[in-house]
Amino acid sequence: MKFFGKRGPAAQIVTNGRFELERGGHIATLDYTVAGNILALIHTEIPEPMRGGGAASTLVKSAFDYARDHHMKVDVVCPFVAAHLKTHPEYSELVLR
Repeated sequence: MKFFGKRGPAAQIVTNGRFELERGGHIATLDYTVAGNILALIHTEIPEPMRGGGAASTLVKSAFDYARDHHMKVDVVCPFVAAHLKTHPEYSELVLR
């Protein structure tokens, strides 16, 4: 089989998912998408009984550790994640600029 003309870039597959943390029957989540080597952190959802207990910070740490372990860059969409980064500069090299 022969191909003529220029080949465009291969279509990128986007995967949706979430990091989850369960405590006391409640589940906190951090929604994300992955496209290529970019992990976009979209939205945190923390049930009222879990708020103030560090659940959101734990989810964010897990997401950044995952990105680091898989050689990914992070696109920060979620306002909580952006605020978290201000006090955790150890993750700044992972942030997509």
